[in-house]
Amino acid sequence: MIQKNRPERIRKLCLVLGDQLWLQNPALSNLDPTQDCVLMIEAPGEATAVWSHKQRIAVFLSAMRHFCNELHAAGLPVVYVRLDDRPEASFAERLQALLAELNPSQLHVCEPGEWAMRRGIEAACLAQNVVLQIHRDTHFMCSADEFAAWAEGRKELRMEFFYREMRRKHGVLMDGKNPQGGQWNFDADNRRAYPKTGPGNITPPQRFSPDRITTEVLALVEHRFASHPGSTASFAWPVTREQGLTALQSFINTRLANFGDTQDAMWTNTPFGWHSLLSVALNLHLITPLEVVQAAERAYRERGLSLAAVEGFIRQVIGWREFIRGVYWLYPSLKTDNHYNHQRALPAWYWSGKTHMACMRDCVGQTLEHGYAHHIQRLMVTGQFALLAEIAPAQVADWYLAVYVDAVEWVELPNVAGMTLYANGGKFTSKPYIASGAYIKRQSNYCGQCKYNPEQRGGESACPVTTLYWNFLDKHQATLAANPRTSLMANSIRRLSEDERAAIRAHADKLLNGLDKL
Repeated sequence: MIQKNRPERIRKLCLVLGDQLWLQNPALSNLDPTQDCVLMIEAPGEATAVWSHKQRIAVFLSAMRHFCNELHAAGLPVVYVRLDDRPEASFAERLQALLAELNPSQLHVCEPGEWAMRRGIEAACLAQNVVLQIHRDTHFMCSADEFAAWAEGRKELRMEFFYREMRRKHGVLMDGKNPQGGQWNFDADNRRAYPKTGPGNITPPQRFSPDRITTEVLALVEHRFASHPGSTASFAWPVTREQGLTALQSFINTRLANFGDTQDAMWTNTPFGWHSLLSVALNLHLITPLEVVQAAERAYRERGLSLAAVEGFIRQVIGWREFIRGVYWLYPSLKTDNHYNHQRALPAWYWSGKTHMACMRDCVGQTLEHGYAHHIQRLMVTGQFALLAEIAPAQVADWYLAVYVDAVEWVELPNVAGMTLYANGGKFTSKPYIASGAYIKRQSNYCGQCKYNPEQRGGESACPVTTLYWNFLDKHQATLAANPRTSLMANSIRRLSEDERAAIRAHADKLLNGLDKL
């Protein structure tokens, strides 16, 4: 345990969590170094609660250790607990033991990013009779209370309407009271696939060579968590604010202009496309959403970048990211919601990539290599298959939380349970996101290298995605027909004869009872 300039008697202990690594953290406000102290805790239980990807573990540990040095440089007293410093495994257990040892009068912390962490901190303080002060997370552009006030009384929560309010409130891409370009959303311009010849030359994203601290962390992870999925070989994520700002500027300068057109496109051996890869730095709080949005808008106004590209990127940050965070705190039942009562086990190849399905093989394979996949790979490949294959939502959510370097529960759980799996029945999404293998063929080159045919619904060569898509339509025809956004899907299954539908059901049952063999 590292104790740097720790006061002999501690008045206020300022707890800094591993995804809140910025000097403007409100828990650090009004800190008096003569009687207050910062506390940071590494806990092995955070890596093993779900079977975390090695790079996910490494990015948190490295960023935390770098931030500890930043606190030292700022002259702040710090108690830093490393992974092997204490016998307790869980974060809450370590915190309670430390409160007993350090005996502070108060514990100050920025709003945690998950329900379980918040409850664990509250329980530890209660057990040790320490006054707890939870500060609003000022990193976000919309507080949880503001979101709840916006949501109150609405029959449906839709990101698009929230996004417009955020644009107005913060004056982003506005022309007076109107949206720049006369429309709020250019999503229809952002769905192109790569040309048949492939994506061509893509400017690579900014990556960072591991320094001494990161190298030590990578070695520690490979040793301590040797059985965990993935590899640290390609680790090059930003782990400091300086690196986060460099990654932001590099994206704005070299990749944003081409982001919009093909943000939904997929291609083998193209793990990043034109995407920003800024979610890691954002979710660690190394950079703020406001400075990201402002940098993108400056590029539009000063360099004449495509409005569709810039708006599409800003929508992900100021719209979807902020919306999802509000939804997380609004619906504490997301972890257990299971609208369709799906109970099947996650296939083993989600952890290995060893499947005959080329799309899943590529997306899972790159996830294991880099700890990353972009939003369409997550939503319409790995996620959609989990929905169509009737996999238990909690298992899917745990997998997403485990394998992606940018995964923290406030962003991962609503995206997976709410959007990807429709597990809470559409409280904030308008439809289940499903498509046949034809969609994957249109958006990628995966199908040309696959043993399955995306056009076939039945038979040994039929694409499992296609078969299970039609099986889903067959099972849920009535509810799909009642939804204007899915009524065309319901009409398509209606056109099939009962014999054709029976054949789909029979083949789907065979697939569902042998998911590990696909």
